[in-house]
Amino acid sequence: MRLMIMFDLPTETAEERKEYRQFHKKLINEGFLMVQFSVYVRVCVSRQTAKFLENRIRKFLPRGGLVQSLMVTEKQYNDMHFLVGKPINDVRNTSDRTIIL
Repeated sequence: MRLMIMFDLPTETAEERKEYRQFHKKLINEGFLMVQFSVYVRVCVSRQTAKFLENRIRKFLPRGGLVQSLMVTEKQYNDMHFLVGKPINDVRNTSDRTIIL
């Protein structure tokens, strides 16, 4: 299971830029990896884990903008096609499982 977070946040004022940076930093601290600008993904063990993580993200959402989440299976994620550009050969684009110790 993968949880994708996609967002479009305003950055016109200093306060909005600060909220953007804080949101970005908290996503990274939660274990998300950037797939594209404003699109982050994290491998989750199950749908329940993904829902739990989504609820954690709700606690630090910025006040403005648009933030969306999408839960997809590994098969669905691996069926993604690259139409332009080269895929990055790391955990973002493979079905390699994360081992939690």
